[in-house]
Amino acid sequence: MPQRIAVIPGDGIGVEVTWAARQVLDAVTRKHGVPFTYDEYDWSCQRYAAAGEMMPADAIERLRPYDAILLGAVGWPGVPDHVSLWGLLIPIRRAFRQYVNLRPIRVFEGVRSPLRDAGPEVDFVVIRENVEGEYSEIGGRLNRGFPDEFAVQESVFTRPGVTRIARFAFELAATRRSHVTSATKSNGIVHTLPFWDEVVAEVAGEFPGVRTQSEHIDALAAKVVLDPGRFDVIVASNLFGDILSDLAAAVAGSIGIAPSANLDPTRTHPSMFEPVHGSAPDIAGQGIANPVGAVWSAALMLEHLGHPAAAADVMAAVEATLAAPETRTRDLGGTADTAAVVSSLVAHLG
Repeated sequence: MPQRIAVIPGDGIGVEVTWAARQVLDAVTRKHGVPFTYDEYDWSCQRYAAAGEMMPADAIERLRPYDAILLGAVGWPGVPDHVSLWGLLIPIRRAFRQYVNLRPIRVFEGVRSPLRDAGPEVDFVVIRENVEGEYSEIGGRLNRGFPDEFAVQESVFTRPGVTRIARFAFELAATRRSHVTSATKSNGIVHTLPFWDEVVAEVAGEFPGVRTQSEHIDALAAKVVLDPGRFDVIVASNLFGDILSDLAAAVAGSIGIAPSANLDPTRTHPSMFEPVHGSAPDIAGQGIANPVGAVWSAALMLEHLGHPAAAADVMAAVEATLAAPETRTRDLGGTADTAAVVSSLVAHLG
């Protein structure tokens, strides 16, 4: 029976890189005999401008039967970022309990890191807690428009939430190089981060074969720049993971190649796969967007849906395409446009 994929291209270059990912998926699923069917939804900032909503009121129920969701990007000038994100991306993550945000980081052959000595030894994963932490909805604003106006937003760290994200990170590390780094700031944030440290330490006790260290986020950010090759799996709260994974993507050479997976590890609900980059209005419609982040996200989707051989083939095509100067996009120092990268990927899959 075919697996059903909901496709939300979104805004700007999201449309272009989603098209690219679809071309690669079509090639690799033909090769491996993987039956996928797709339904595309026009939920976006354009829809918001026309209808006053990023997606319809029944969007979550429409998405619920799918096996996975492939998202391009959301955001456009004139629509505040908190409207576009809280109107589409975050409700999907929370309704489907996608509590793991998985972001792999690699320096590929042919991709020049801005760090002088960073090479293929840089290969780690940032595991970000994705549904609670600093991005809670608890809080508000008072005395709007007056000199004493103020805003309050509460961080929410629950024992189940921290336990499950830590356990996911340790389980992943056990399949890699058996090293987990926990991001914290317990010297300055007096309640939530000491609690995070305590729960992570409890989970670490279940994995005696995995080395563990806790790093304050400021020092950790510096070490990701100074010695990125030392890391294997980094686990972090919602805010820390968000910032750290974008920093790490820049270390790897370009945010244009960075993928992510929003996972419900229980597989009760559909998981969602998206490149890390935004909608890039400045280059939208020019056909020059780097599609690798979306294609790598599609490979993560294949892996999640039980097609590891197809996922491995996509990643081999990505590696070969990035290694050749003529098939790297401008953000990577090359001259290729989106279509040329797609042609190379598909050819390598042939």
